[in-house]
Amino acid sequence: MRVIKNVNRIYTGKKTQEISDYEIQNRKVAREAAAEGMVLLENCEHILPLMPGSKVALYGSGAVKTIKGGSGSGDVNERETISIWAGMKNAGYEIVNEDWLSDYKCLYEIEKRAWRDRILEITGNREHAAFFRTFASHPFQIPAGSVPNLEKVKEYDCDIAFYIISRTAGESADRKCEKGDYYLSDEELQVLDGVCKCYSNVILVLNSGGIIDLGFKDCYPSIKAVIQMGQCGMESGNAFADVVSGKVTFGGHLTDTWAFRYEDYPNATTFSYMDGNVHKEYYKEGIYVGYRYFDTFDIPVRYCFGHGLSYTDFETNLMNIVYKAGSLDKAGEIRVTVEVRNVGERYAGKEVVQIYASCPQNKIKKEFRRLVAFAKTKSLEPGERQKIELSISLKGLSSYCEEKSAWIMEEGMYGIWIGNSLDHAKVEASIELDKTVILEQDRAICLRKEELEEIFPNEDSLLKKEAKWKTEVAGKSGIVLPKDELYTKEVVYGTEESLLEKEALQIAKHLFVEQCVQMCTGAIRRGKDGTIGTAGISVPGAAAETSLVAVDEGIASITLADGPAGLRLNKFYDVVNGERKIQDFIDSVEDGLFRISDEKQGERYYQFCTAFPIGTVLAQSWDREVLKKVGRAVATELEIFQITLWLAPGMNIHRNPLCGRNFEYYSEDPLISGIMAADITEGVQETPGIGTTIKHFACNNQEDNRLGSDSIISERALREIYLRGFEICVKEAQPMAIMTSYNLINGIHAANSHDLCTKAARDEWGFRGLIMTDWGTTNEMPEGYTKCSRPECCIQAGNDLICPGVISDHEQIRAALKNGTLKESELRRSVARLIAIILKSNAYE
Repeated sequence: MRVIKNVNRIYTGKKTQEISDYEIQNRKVAREAAAEGMVLLENCEHILPLMPGSKVALYGSGAVKTIKGGSGSGDVNERETISIWAGMKNAGYEIVNEDWLSDYKCLYEIEKRAWRDRILEITGNREHAAFFRTFASHPFQIPAGSVPNLEKVKEYDCDIAFYIISRTAGESADRKCEKGDYYLSDEELQVLDGVCKCYSNVILVLNSGGIIDLGFKDCYPSIKAVIQMGQCGMESGNAFADVVSGKVTFGGHLTDTWAFRYEDYPNATTFSYMDGNVHKEYYKEGIYVGYRYFDTFDIPVRYCFGHGLSYTDFETNLMNIVYKAGSLDKAGEIRVTVEVRNVGERYAGKEVVQIYASCPQNKIKKEFRRLVAFAKTKSLEPGERQKIELSISLKGLSSYCEEKSAWIMEEGMYGIWIGNSLDHAKVEASIELDKTVILEQDRAICLRKEELEEIFPNEDSLLKKEAKWKTEVAGKSGIVLPKDELYTKEVVYGTEESLLEKEALQIAKHLFVEQCVQMCTGAIRRGKDGTIGTAGISVPGAAAETSLVAVDEGIASITLADGPAGLRLNKFYDVVNGERKIQDFIDSVEDGLFRISDEKQGERYYQFCTAFPIGTVLAQSWDREVLKKVGRAVATELEIFQITLWLAPGMNIHRNPLCGRNFEYYSEDPLISGIMAADITEGVQETPGIGTTIKHFACNNQEDNRLGSDSIISERALREIYLRGFEICVKEAQPMAIMTSYNLINGIHAANSHDLCTKAARDEWGFRGLIMTDWGTTNEMPEGYTKCSRPECCIQAGNDLICPGVISDHEQIRAALKNGTLKESELRRSVARLIAIILKSNAYE
């Protein structure tokens, strides 16, 4: 018999600020992940690594106020963040310009407080919605600091300087294609110009959650190295010193393409607000996203997908390629064995093996190359070798045919490219198929209601490129696929009832209808207004809790907390007369910058959570074990703070560099996105009773008007690019939950889409968990904007939990039951899925 934990008598956190063992261990994981995910983009004259004890100068906002991650729900209220300044001092470097750094710190704090006052003045009050809109639309303009003085610099007797550029972004607003954001501000350029005049060796560091323009770099020959640091969490500075010193050899590789100019991206002029239309987003680039576009259309780039340098060199050789037969239940796969050797003489390091495929350019036109497998070696000493076996799924070699509603492998030759980046990959093997095969027979989903003109590459150019690689692969390793052993999977639809767990379904069938109505939303009575950070009370700062309306039937309430860079909880809270005093949401923003008072009331409890690197940095590690370690570390804190569902990882595609939420997501590529999400999910869910919530399902690629933006997209692009990562994660790791996105897809809100929630996720992929809305999906929209999604339509679609829930949700569900537009069986089905998760949760003894 299950016994519910009496959570209301458990005060999470502790009464002292002493550092706990879990913090020490999790900070080690955060530091390791950060070091693994930083990318060395350039290293002229082998300026790096630098011996600890060396004299260095540090300039730029990121030296003093290193940004750990983005804002919004992806933020973490951590104990502290180690700046680059502090990290370099900790590592033993002599920082020669601490006077500049101290002056900058004062300047920054003055301007930050002035910005805070402006936000509050514009808002006029502390009403949450108004505050959040103002906060998102008026980002803090980071000051550049003073231009270094040449005469003073001469006194330093130092010829090496770091210039750290910082950028931040967050939910609810896209980045701006202007100075101070995508481009350097005039003031930043002045400081950089001064640094380059004063120092002969400058190392450019990008402390940004996304891509910025680097055209200015070409004007400064004194810039000898470029580091894509990203936003590395609370151990940022220490991890930075680890890779700069050579204590850890750079092993990160880009998961995005860095173009020479913003205008080179295929949707540059139409993305979000760029064309003045935030209501409809036309995905005219189709499947040609990121490197698929640049590589296919022969557009030169600054840094290619997969690029990353090391302090050592590696040699990778193909050893074997074979076909592993499948069955009716499991598709076959290609097994590729390679040997990697560290051919350097001084440094140990890890290599990333990347495998790309060129598919036949027959009836279905395809990108020139696509990522189909990857792996990272262990740390190899000079001269050491390692054999690695990589698997290529047949679905990874297939394309979706809209005409047949099927995944198809076309007849012809497939080229297999192996390397440590897209540009350095060489065609090393071939696969031949002499008959077109349907691998999976689906039904059409999310059909367009209006025309969409997609771009396509020049056919003659593609065929010439195909002929060239076929010539190069002649005489190399090759296999022929046995077409008679390639089975067609026929998807059976309408299976959601069979996936329901019997015990949960029986409980749901015996609840009163009103109990079911209340259970399909978050616990409304517990929050002030449903704002994230105020809708949970058992764990202050949590995103929401489920209802206790069926507690007498043995159904506990579970707590949900934000991510994806760690747990987003209040750093502290007070207990007065046995009641938790819930902080206002605004009080937790910017680490308490907007808090009115820190005065202690009653007993104070502290909740210190680890801030891990952002999703993009984690993915740049290309290290599956690192992602699992991060997942296990997060699981430790989920258990400590009695949280069941972590609202992470975020795994949308980096469609355009200006998306405000790119920092939360992994890549422009669906394979690496899906595998990284699966790995972190596996790490979390090794601990029974807790789970991940992969999000935002789907096409959450724009933050401006995110509640009303309609993504107009072809079914093929939707399936191959924007759903594929979710599919991989579900099939490999079976996350406990999925969160739908705010936007519409071809005229239907994602939260209301039966095609997404049921046909794709449950019928096609076999998802067995809970599907929930994003927060406030059913809220009313301002006049002139697309109407919000409807709660009863969420339930009909297979979206089980409406978060965080408001009174009007209950009213509309009751009305829909009364007028027959919502069936009672549909409501009980959703409640049964929620109950199934709760019964497996850590809410019981």
